[in-house]
Amino acid sequence: MPEAGYADVGIRLETHLLRFARALRNAGLSVGPDKVHRGVESVVAVGIGNRRDFYSALKTAFVDRADQGELFDQTFEAFWSSLGLHLRLPRTPVVGPPRVVENALEGVSARALSAPPVDRRRAPLGRGTESELGHEADAAMSASGRERLRHRDFEQMSPAEVKAAKAAIENLRLTVSNLPTRRFEQHPRGTRVDLRASLRSALRSGPGSLPLLRKRRRRRAPPLVVICDISGSMSRYARMLLHFIHGVCAEHARVSCFVFGTRLTNVSRCMRQRDIENALYQVSRAVADWSGGTRIGGCLREFNRKWSRRVLGQGAVVLFITDGLDRDAGDGLEAEMERLHRSCRRLIWLNPLLRYPRFEPKSLGMQAILPHVDDLRTVHNLSSLEELAVALGEPKPTSSANSRRWF
Repeated sequence: MPEAGYADVGIRLETHLLRFARALRNAGLSVGPDKVHRGVESVVAVGIGNRRDFYSALKTAFVDRADQGELFDQTFEAFWSSLGLHLRLPRTPVVGPPRVVENALEGVSARALSAPPVDRRRAPLGRGTESELGHEADAAMSASGRERLRHRDFEQMSPAEVKAAKAAIENLRLTVSNLPTRRFEQHPRGTRVDLRASLRSALRSGPGSLPLLRKRRRRRAPPLVVICDISGSMSRYARMLLHFIHGVCAEHARVSCFVFGTRLTNVSRCMRQRDIENALYQVSRAVADWSGGTRIGGCLREFNRKWSRRVLGQGAVVLFITDGLDRDAGDGLEAEMERLHRSCRRLIWLNPLLRYPRFEPKSLGMQAILPHVDDLRTVHNLSSLEELAVALGEPKPTSSANSRRWF
């Protein structure tokens, strides 16, 4: 294995590449032994004389999809710069929408910056000394740290922030406003006289006055149906939202959860597991198309045909979670969305792309979905989940600012 050019670093090339692979894994990419072996072979084939070839060889070995390119570039820049090799390796341009930069390296997300080792000697990747970890824990418990975490995008969170966000999601409570049903219950200030209960009371008390007992309509929380997109563009958000849905299933009895990519999967029984880790494990076993393509129209057609009459009764509220990017270019989507809208009391579209101020629903899938939703909200951070919980708990549904903008 060639080691030329790395003598000043003091780390063998194999160890160097293994730590870089671990950095990519910590940043959120799926990196296994096969990709590590492929990366080593690529570097051996192209050599390390040309810095552009070195970068291209590693990116070809570790990146499978187009949406992983930005995260690879950020981790690449942060990792090699932290070891003092930024003068000989390419500074890769960061593409994509502009982000708020809070680091010394411009354009590098928190997930990428959490990957390089703090100790350059032999410290495990992504781990610092005890004093550094203690300082980070103290900062995370501060009020300003919690406020930053509330507004941090799920896509930009470091592993430590993701762990803290999951703990915050577990403590989040979702209260759905109760609706009047067709059944009645006794109440001293009811609007109707309960003749049957009044006659029974008179028979028990004997002859004399007839007390009039009153009744009112019984109120009950409507069913909640969650249809979540787990395609490649929604994978990061779907994992966080499944934690939120698990907490909702633990609090409410009538919650149905479906996930879809290229096919529809009912995971309601999986989400009923008391332990969140066991629930997600059962979901991973049941779902065969995680981080794949998206066929929104076909999946909604299957839902309307097989499940709508079972779960959309009694004024159900539907949370439709997707970015609207459809592989079939919206083929048959508008008709299925219209049927779904007619079958439920309230249809809420949760789209993480709304976090961008200049967002425009230009894709055919988005244009087919938009006319058939009652509310349009973003769902990209903890603050947006808190706003959703408040909106569902209001007795009268109110539209968000995004809804008023597009409707």
